[in-house]
Amino acid sequence: MFADRAKIYIRSGKGGDGHVSFRREKFVPDGGPDGGDGGHGGSVIFEVDKGLNTLTDFRFNKHYRAEDGEPGGKRNCRGKDGKDIVLKVPEGTVIKDEETGKVMLDMSGDNQRVVFLEGGRGGLGNQHYATSTMQAPKYAKPGQPAKELNVLLELKCIADVGLVGFPNVGKSTLLSMVSNAKPKIADYHFTTLNPNLGVVDIDGAGGFVIADIPGLVEGASEGVGLGLDFLRHIERTRILVHVVDAASVEGRDPIEDIKLINNELKKYNADVSAKPQVIAANKLDVCEDKDAVIKRIRDEFEPQGFKVFPISAATREGVKELMYHLSEMLKEYPRETITFEPEMTPEFAGLYSNEPFEVYFDDKEKEYVIEGPRIEKMLGYTNLDSEKGFLFFQKFLKENGILDKLKELGINDGDTVRMYGFKFDYYE
Repeated sequence: MFADRAKIYIRSGKGGDGHVSFRREKFVPDGGPDGGDGGHGGSVIFEVDKGLNTLTDFRFNKHYRAEDGEPGGKRNCRGKDGKDIVLKVPEGTVIKDEETGKVMLDMSGDNQRVVFLEGGRGGLGNQHYATSTMQAPKYAKPGQPAKELNVLLELKCIADVGLVGFPNVGKSTLLSMVSNAKPKIADYHFTTLNPNLGVVDIDGAGGFVIADIPGLVEGASEGVGLGLDFLRHIERTRILVHVVDAASVEGRDPIEDIKLINNELKKYNADVSAKPQVIAANKLDVCEDKDAVIKRIRDEFEPQGFKVFPISAATREGVKELMYHLSEMLKEYPRETITFEPEMTPEFAGLYSNEPFEVYFDDKEKEYVIEGPRIEKMLGYTNLDSEKGFLFFQKFLKENGILDKLKELGINDGDTVRMYGFKFDYYE
């Protein structure tokens, strides 16, 4: 079963807690602290597997957890690190935050193996806290908490050529004739409910990957039929082949069909509609006046730069010429790895929830206070000592309307803002 979408829960491992203990040996009456450090939690790693072309495995197993780190022990024994969990996905898989739908990672191009959620660091044992004035510390640092997320996996096929067109125009038949793909073929609408990929090998020319993109009908860009489910597979293709029923077997006008599909592509994504396009006028074997039909299609679209190839996928007429032409076109449009840029990092996903927060002025301390579960979570995820973390911290305050609330309360430059033990000087 082909599956191009899945929703899963992932969790990194919690860091092991540091240990509190003291050296107790014969003839060593004043042994110092010897509590060991906790082990680091395991990480969640995404890795491209070239042998995969579906997300089926994630449909049945939806929960993935890395191991927690073990706590430290006596005699400076460090806890064992938790094992990482590696999730293998097909190339072209995009990982999105379930809550916002924002892209966090695209497993294509250079992203072949990525540590997505880092495990929590292990806590330090009490041996690290001994000082000249505190020689017997009874304190150890707890391990960092685990990180957990609900994410959406979407597979966007990586193909050189995409076949588009209305249902039942012969896309699946054409794919089966020119490649090693074996799609199910029958004479009714929406036979193909899954994108099919095949490899085309041509004597004396370079091979290429071709994909049958199903589900396109009028209104597809608004979600009619299965359009939105499959339109995303066109985004990475280099060339589009518009397959059209030139024989009008079902009474449809081939010219109107081409215009309607191109309009849906344009409404979905202007970049997609601008891709190089070839028209394959199919079903010539059952066309009564094929010369007149082909002339009509050519007169309409070749002035727009769309070369028209009369073919019959059933009898292979004209198919070889079409494939050689596509091979030559691909030389003019070199393969560029299209990688979707992250809109959100995993560390900060889930911080834009609807959890409440409060902003008020503390008359006693003369400080402005920001509190709430969302704020506490944000501070737990963010490293304020790093430039990246501090920039995100400021962006978070702005996008959540917190800075506006401070201004409403009359905050001025130099005033103090307090958040869960952190204090900052405010400046416009």
